[in-house]
Amino acid sequence: MKVCLLIHGFTGGEHEVSPLAEYLAQQGYLVKMFTLKGHGGSKTDLRNTDRYDWIDSAEIQLNLLLTTYSKIHLIGFSTGSLIAAHLAVKYPDRICSLTMLSTPVFPLNPQQIIRTLYRWPMVKAYIRNFFVVPSKATREFYRIVHESFAIYPQIKIPALIVQGDADHLVKPKSAAYLAQHLGTSDTQLVMIPDSGHLVCYAAHKHIGFTAIYNWIKTHSIPQVDE
Repeated sequence: MKVCLLIHGFTGGEHEVSPLAEYLAQQGYLVKMFTLKGHGGSKTDLRNTDRYDWIDSAEIQLNLLLTTYSKIHLIGFSTGSLIAAHLAVKYPDRICSLTMLSTPVFPLNPQQIIRTLYRWPMVKAYIRNFFVVPSKATREFYRIVHESFAIYPQIKIPALIVQGDADHLVKPKSAAYLAQHLGTSDTQLVMIPDSGHLVCYAAHKHIGFTAIYNWIKTHSIPQVDE
């Protein structure tokens, strides 16, 4: 059985990656999604967690899968990509491939985000959600962004990088930075045309989905798990 663990982003939920999960399931993959600790509830829930809690909650889900399956594919969206990167460094022998979607290596600041709103009105609700989160949670987001710069060179497993060419939350140079600074030479960079941050909902999302499927298919191993 081919297995994928999907990790959603900051202030988001499973809906951010569910179209990709449905696509991979149709291709015969076992797909696991979950909600990061502190997410999906009240502002107090989010306020009472930090970046370590987010990583820990993803690690718990990873270990649950690894009790049954020898290796899995790890896919992260936005902040979920940063969390996935941390796990890829900690479990290099148990992860077949890493896929990083819309990774906030260089996130736009609030002023820059406001200036881009006219480009894609659909993103306004997403931005509004970002701004109403507790200030402590926002600080934790920027801390994991900063700390991840030390993580990227330690990633030794195959890594696929996917970003929209009109991302409203992440600077375009983020994807190129990853391609140049990950610690593996087995990388591929895919840009989704006319796509904002939510690449799983882009008009041309099939480009990303096909690239992800081909990537994990190429980097899969024969499964002998029951």
